[in-house]
Amino acid sequence: MRPLRGSCRGRVSALRLLLLPALLCALHAPLARAACVEVDSDTEAVAGEGFKLGCISCKMRGEVPASATVDWYFRSKGESEFVHIYNYEDETPTIMDDRFDDRLDWNGSKKTTDLQDGSIYILNVTYNDTGTYRCFFNRILTFPYYEFHTNATKHITINVVAKATRGMASILSEVMMYVSIIGLQVWLVVEMVYCYRKIAAAGEEALRESAAEYLAIASESKDNCAGVQVAE
Repeated sequence: MRPLRGSCRGRVSALRLLLLPALLCALHAPLARAACVEVDSDTEAVAGEGFKLGCISCKMRGEVPASATVDWYFRSKGESEFVHIYNYEDETPTIMDDRFDDRLDWNGSKKTTDLQDGSIYILNVTYNDTGTYRCFFNRILTFPYYEFHTNATKHITINVVAKATRGMASILSEVMMYVSIIGLQVWLVVEMVYCYRKIAAAGEEALRESAAEYLAIASESKDNCAGVQVAE
């Protein structure tokens, strides 16, 4: 029975050595979580087409329940005061200005009151839509024993043109995006090769130790058998 126990111990040790690198790699791997990124809105709209006014305000504490309302204001070119044009509250949109009747559509967070994307979409853009837009987030963070009010404001200046032009910034941004994607893929391949080599090396080491332990047990059993024969 003794050689059997030694063999089992060898197999357990080998299994631990095989699993350890995989566990270490899994611990170092980033967790897949939904992320909020505050991306700036485009600033050039084309007359007669649609245009997205982007406005994103991320929560600093993603795990805290919250609710938010979004209000949009517009200051036309040449004017000095902002006018309230849109409100989104409790998943209900309201157009506040006659100039935008049937031309504003909600393009932000869906089916939730915990708003982080407050973007809207302008249908059939006109030259009169040129000006500065103000996006206002009013957020309530709900903690176990109290509520915390916070707000954020973003300004977007829109220029309406007859034909879209692609600026150098847009081209560079697209190039950087592709470079980042390629770099990420290379990094993932390197990580996979590294983990595979670590697991393979650990497996070989475990097999060598298991073989050495088995030989030692077999030698000990042989010596014991020889001793028993001499005693007889």
